[in-house]
Amino acid sequence: MKLGKILGIEYPIIQGGMAQISDGQFAAKVSEAGALGVIGSGSMTGEELREQIRICKSLTKKPFGVNLLLLNPHSDHMADVVVEEEVPVVTTGAGSPAKYIDRWHKANIKIFPVVPNPTLAMRMEKYGVDGVIVEGNEAGGHIGDMTSMTLIPQTKDKIDIPIIAAGGIASGRQLLAAQTLGAVGAQIGTLFLSSIECPIHEKYKNLLIRSKYNNITVIGQIAGLPTRVIKNEMARNYIMEEKKGKDKMELEKYTLGALKTAAESGDLKKGSFMAGLSVSQIEEIRPVKEILEKLMEEYREELGKICNEYNEYKD
Repeated sequence: MKLGKILGIEYPIIQGGMAQISDGQFAAKVSEAGALGVIGSGSMTGEELREQIRICKSLTKKPFGVNLLLLNPHSDHMADVVVEEEVPVVTTGAGSPAKYIDRWHKANIKIFPVVPNPTLAMRMEKYGVDGVIVEGNEAGGHIGDMTSMTLIPQTKDKIDIPIIAAGGIASGRQLLAAQTLGAVGAQIGTLFLSSIECPIHEKYKNLLIRSKYNNITVIGQIAGLPTRVIKNEMARNYIMEEKKGKDKMELEKYTLGALKTAAESGDLKKGSFMAGLSVSQIEEIRPVKEILEKLMEEYREELGKICNEYNEYKD
């Protein structure tokens, strides 16, 4: 089944629920533009999440979602809030949603955990989720070990529920490739950071435009929490101290609050500017609607080319 039909949206695209960034207002604007806007709950409390949900509902009547990080100590309250506020879609990360699934399904909530490998995808299918978001390590933020090119087809071979691709997708060509590999649609984060509507500091957006693939690095590999970010003083200091064998508590002084610093003040030295490898494809700051329309136009053009090439080959 197509993602648009599953979620009731125009385009087969979910906006990644980015903590400290995608609030209720931004999620509403993405939903209004035809994709699925997602509120990133991050470290919010249940009542803070409720406020953002109500903001979103006041701005759009279209479907939207909430991303829950299940290691958040408020996750039990948040699980109640999404039911009470009649949230249509929940994506999850940093923990298992198993204990919430029955309650959410009774409330007609569709559940899509983010997973980094086929093994976890198979486990989520057994739990009864509606689909999985398989995130390749081309993504920004916290990442796993597998690339999208290997993760999507290997997961498709193991499960029957819908697969949504994430990681490294910023064009119609990449969306088409993901669908060819077995996905019904894509979750996109980095590209939406460059939208006019995204509530991050202008310095963050301008940094995205200036950055190329070789400006991206991964911190936290030795510490066991790999995170893809744009290179800056914070990232270099973190990696240097990590190589010296500093423990997680010592390293945390570089990352604690650093994403919020990047998003709100645009501090180019101390901020954690999360971005994926697709950042090289970002050339300008545009409205969300324009981003989506261009992406889908390219998708249709590339699909047409492939169909023509196939017909020529067949003849």
